[in-house]
Amino acid sequence: MSLTSGQQRKRLKGFGLGAAVFAAILSGCTSSPSTPVPVVDRTHGGSSAPARPQVTGGQYVVQRGDTLYSIAFRFGWDWKALAMRNDIPAPYTIRPGQRIRFDQSQGSGPVIAQPSKPPVTSSPSQTASRPPVQTSPPVVTPPQSKPPVSQPPTATSTTPATPGKVQQVPRSAQGWAWPSSGVLIGKFSSNGSLNKGIDIAGELGQPVLAAADGSVVYAGSGLRGYGELVIIKHSDAYVSAYGHNRRLLVREGQQVKVGQHIAEMGSTGTDRVKLHFEIRRQGKPVDPLQYLPRR
Repeated sequence: MSLTSGQQRKRLKGFGLGAAVFAAILSGCTSSPSTPVPVVDRTHGGSSAPARPQVTGGQYVVQRGDTLYSIAFRFGWDWKALAMRNDIPAPYTIRPGQRIRFDQSQGSGPVIAQPSKPPVTSSPSQTASRPPVQTSPPVVTPPQSKPPVSQPPTATSTTPATPGKVQQVPRSAQGWAWPSSGVLIGKFSSNGSLNKGIDIAGELGQPVLAAADGSVVYAGSGLRGYGELVIIKHSDAYVSAYGHNRRLLVREGQQVKVGQHIAEMGSTGTDRVKLHFEIRRQGKPVDPLQYLPRR
């Protein structure tokens, strides 16, 4: 069937439009966009709570389980400077309810945190209105014919942690060693809102090792975002921190050696099994990769 010239022009116009659409689709598949598409990496799991900048005002009320070192770590202070600010002498013992100041003044200032259960005290009027308590005379037990048999001490649930094994590990020129084997999944950032250490992936229960010789100054779960945490003091300038552990194998005051098994890797305070590791110099986070040996 022959087509008129008008019909031929319409058919050619339709072919041209279809070819243009096909070329546009093909172009979109093969060429890269001028603006990069943002990619969200969700394979690393949740990140640790970022270290806040140094708090320079207000007060903190000491709670059960706190140490001077954990408070300094939490609020971005060097522990020596914080002890000096609050006239706390060695061995830097603090007690629940004690107020730790971050400012220069001696005034009260705003309170950053309160104890969850403040102690209950009685007023003098309440004490006076109470009747005296009658006490009965002590009961005297007659002497026994046979000497009492001494019983072995009862084991308590708070037995000291068993010191872990010490592994021979490579050390850097500064004396530091890797706290665990595994893939590095998070790096240090100097930005105030990002990671203040490194994150190492591993298996549940994998050994966590002391990165240098030192003394354990905190072992617990009182710092939000770190889970079960160990802090080791290495010198007057340096401390290291090990977070998200499943189980802690050391206690506060214990001396540890580089390569010593101090904890088991876990996922407390985060959503995947990993170790969060920090080094702080005079209270300031530094990049651990600048201190650890090259792999």
